[in-house]
Amino acid sequence: MSSLANYYGSLLKRCSESYSQSKKLHCLIIKTLSIPDTFLYNNLISVYSKFNNSKYARQVFDQIPNSNTHSWNTIVSTYSKSGQIYEMQQMFHRMPTPDVVSWNSVISGHANYGTLEDSVKVYRLMLRCSSVNLSRITFSTMLLLAIKQVSVTLGIQIHGQIWKLGFVSYVFVGSPLVDFYSKARRINDAKRVFDELSDRNVVLYNTMISGFFRCGMPQDSKQLFRKMPERDSISWTAMVTGLTENGLGREALDIFGEMIFKGFIIDQFTFGSVLTACGGLLALGQGKQIHAYIIRTGYKDNIFVGSALVDMYSKCRSIRHAENVFKRMAHKNIVSWTALIVGYGQNGLSEEALRIFCEMRRNSIDPDDYTLGSVISSCANLASVEEGAEFHGQALVSGLISFITVSNALITLYGKCGSIEDSHKLFNEMHVKDEVSWAALVSAYAQFGKATKSIDLFEQMLEKGMKPDGVTFIGVLSACSRAGLVDKGYQYFDSMVKVHGLNLTPGHYSCMIDLLSRAGKLEEAKDFISKMPYRPDSIGWSTLLSSCRFHNNLEIGKWAADSLLELVPEDPAGYILLSSIYAVNGKRDDVSRLRRVMRDKGLIKTPGYSWIKYKNKVYEFSADDRSNPFSDKIYAELDILYLKMIDIGYKPDMNSVLHDVEETEKIKMLNHHSERLAIAFGLIFIPSGLPIRVAKNLRVCGDCHNATKFISKIVQREILVRDSTRYHLFKDGSCSCGDFW
Repeated sequence: MSSLANYYGSLLKRCSESYSQSKKLHCLIIKTLSIPDTFLYNNLISVYSKFNNSKYARQVFDQIPNSNTHSWNTIVSTYSKSGQIYEMQQMFHRMPTPDVVSWNSVISGHANYGTLEDSVKVYRLMLRCSSVNLSRITFSTMLLLAIKQVSVTLGIQIHGQIWKLGFVSYVFVGSPLVDFYSKARRINDAKRVFDELSDRNVVLYNTMISGFFRCGMPQDSKQLFRKMPERDSISWTAMVTGLTENGLGREALDIFGEMIFKGFIIDQFTFGSVLTACGGLLALGQGKQIHAYIIRTGYKDNIFVGSALVDMYSKCRSIRHAENVFKRMAHKNIVSWTALIVGYGQNGLSEEALRIFCEMRRNSIDPDDYTLGSVISSCANLASVEEGAEFHGQALVSGLISFITVSNALITLYGKCGSIEDSHKLFNEMHVKDEVSWAALVSAYAQFGKATKSIDLFEQMLEKGMKPDGVTFIGVLSACSRAGLVDKGYQYFDSMVKVHGLNLTPGHYSCMIDLLSRAGKLEEAKDFISKMPYRPDSIGWSTLLSSCRFHNNLEIGKWAADSLLELVPEDPAGYILLSSIYAVNGKRDDVSRLRRVMRDKGLIKTPGYSWIKYKNKVYEFSADDRSNPFSDKIYAELDILYLKMIDIGYKPDMNSVLHDVEETEKIKMLNHHSERLAIAFGLIFIPSGLPIRVAKNLRVCGDCHNATKFISKIVQREILVRDSTRYHLFKDGSCSCGDFW
């Protein structure tokens, strides 16, 4: 090789990171070298292959007068890596003497871009070719293919070939074997391969540690980690990641601290895993410390780490910090945008989630299934069926409807918006259903009082061998509650631990309290609470207190109220519910006393707001609100409705007004509650035949609930009201909640 060619070869290596510089150098080579050098042109093919430009690579190859095996292998590899299977095969068949590198490139091309059958066919042809000796690359490629295609049979057959051809003692073959068996959930076979290898390197140890974690065996991972003769940064990162994924976030943080202390290099994957651990533990303080360390180590502009920070702050209920991190990110991808969208949803800011999604689309970033599913869930939380339907259309056009995450989100959306028929239709159209699909439909029917249908679906789910999770049981227990099926509810509750091995959560206990209370078994509910492994949360006590209001049980109601106020002393809801019970029992002095206590504590009843969407605009109302430009029409509509309601038997519930005012003023106050203003607005502007959908930040009061039943009967419209605790579907004078909420 000439000195000039040698010089150009060294230059190619130096500028191989720049496509434009490589092209300029290629032009210089053409101008200054009259006699092409095969070695130099092979390097040029490699450079163009690196930049995925198979056209230029082929042009260079065709100019080589004396191509060698390396030249052929380089162009075959170029086509293999770019997925040009036809061209790869054509060049391979033209090769004078293909070697093991050639065969491996063809196998790899089929493995990555072709079919399992084609890869296996080429592998078998290679075995029959006596002039070719297989290499560890061949076996590694085939094992990776077995993992990718979830083909246990192929993996075992390759293992047999490894034994037969004497590669079993090679550690570089042992690592992919261990990886294959662990991913196939055959951890004992993975351990056997590991134990039989006398020459173990750090890569093999790391693979085995990850395998144990993958199969839910963190203790084995920890023991093996401590026995390692040497560890690298990947070993520590595997521990942080594995512990986090196995729900051992606290230990993951300890390992991370030890990793820093010992001076190992922290990369983006380590930071991503430890931030996930902080989010799972709600460890905001430690998350902030790690954020500071990220800034010091220069990873603050890493897109992967930035996305993990957004996720961590969101889970720690520090959404403003998440926003700040997001805004400062120099580069954002679909993961970054999705992290913030999900974060807003987790923090109850569903409208913000929709806004960010639209901003993401304006930045020409297409959603994936997880992003679209998340924003649809935000529509469900807002009970916004119009926007949800738009996203449904996007899912159909983009093809993302085929992803189970998107379909499940849509089932939940339509269920929460009262369109149960649409939920069930979508469920029936799904080719593949998982436990979440069934849980979404079970919950949808339960939320709207279709208890029998909800229970039937749950039984069908069990018959099909589906394993229900805790969320599914929340739905079916709620269905039992609405249907008054106390014994059935107890049966399902007991089966959670005894049959399905699930952990009972406060939500499940609250469902049982609701079941017993709704059935009027308040003493039994009190006894159930006394036997619980821990005290009820605020939802449990509020549920019992609401039941006492409904069944007018002052004694247990006072006990529930005292317990609720002890748990959340700054929440005025307990005082207000107890005041309602006192008012029903004519104990005005006690009502006044509670109001004085609230005043002395500085507790103010949260103002009630209701909102309704019309033509992509949200209209918000408060009690006696006259800020709406159509207020005159709204109040006139309410006056007309009031007279019609009185004619068919409506009687205002004066006990819902705790203020000491004249009766006529009480009637006026009741008739001008925020949800009634929103409903009247909907009746005026939303076309006849379409349901009225209203959202409210507080519980619906007893009188408004009764009045809305009358209104639905008078106007013959479905009225959906989502308050702070339930979805109420009013139709033909009745409500899906069965008058209990």
